[in-house]
Amino acid sequence: MTDKPVAEMSFEEAMAALEQVVGQLERGDVALEASIALYERGAALKAHCADKLKAAEAKVEIIRAQEGRAVGTSPAEGM
Repeated sequence: MTDKPVAEMSFEEAMAALEQVVGQLERGDVALEASIALYERGAALKAHCADKLKAAEAKVEIIRAQEGRAVGTSPAEGM
């Protein structure tokens, strides 16, 4: 696991780190205190990934608007 600050990670780096955290927690082979630290890092990584995805979606919407295409997203459920 890398000690790189979450805020400095790319989306791909954060996802890989999150997968490592989840794997370690699922194995259950870490002490309680280490598990808590892993969980906290995992939560930070998840939030970072969500922020990166929101930013990417916003950029795509701007590009679509500039092209005169419909903007916004709607869920596929309940069509």
